[in-house]
Amino acid sequence: MSDPVLVHVEDRIAVLTVNDPERRNAVTFEISAALREAVDAAEADTDVHALIVTGAGKAFCAGADLSALGEATEDGLRKIYDGFLAVADCALPTIAAVNGAAVGAGLNLALAADVRIAGPAALFDPRFQKLGIHPGGGATWMLQRAVGPQVARASLLFGMRFDAESAVRHGLALAVADDPVAAARELAAGPAGAPREVVLSTKASMRATANPGVVDTDQHGVAVGIELGPQATSIQSPEFAQRLAAARRK
Repeated sequence: MSDPVLVHVEDRIAVLTVNDPERRNAVTFEISAALREAVDAAEADTDVHALIVTGAGKAFCAGADLSALGEATEDGLRKIYDGFLAVADCALPTIAAVNGAAVGAGLNLALAADVRIAGPAALFDPRFQKLGIHPGGGATWMLQRAVGPQVARASLLFGMRFDAESAVRHGLALAVADDPVAAARELAAGPAGAPREVVLSTKASMRATANPGVVDTDQHGVAVGIELGPQATSIQSPEFAQRLAAARRK
């Protein structure tokens, strides 16, 4: 069996690749745990100054695996979240190289990074409402932080999706690149060439000054807690069970 997350460290940059291309890198408990382990290892490695996350094959991440999601309690949801929360909590500068579709929990994974580089085929799609479930993992906070309240509401309440160009236009992605991993590596060369302690302290300061008095990871944690109950309730609804059954038949 292939490793659920591939790790490659070169030139002080760790590249983490979610590695289940046949299922479009849908998040399972195993993938989430492997992401957490890989992020923690990168943080502990003093020779790593920046982290890139991407997906194997054509998709970045197609969201949570529906079987895992359909069986999830609040504890199960937290296990699904844990991989992208590791990226969100990471002390290193992080870049999401979004090579394809980033859907639901996959959008959360992209939003968890400091910067997003979109490939030509990138698609940022919340899809929570279409699935009949409440957003989770701090999606409401992360998306509003990235694009502002109006665009975030257009996305989460009205189903607005973003291709690569519109993602840049709305501030969801920094740039479009034919090879988003290569572009992310080029960007990551900045922190890779700087003293690690300066890199870490600069990110820590930016977290603390975005909203003085509150570290942004604390705000994210509050958002996760606010969303957790409504999302768990929506997953247990008969409507979601019907949608899940229909999706499994496809």
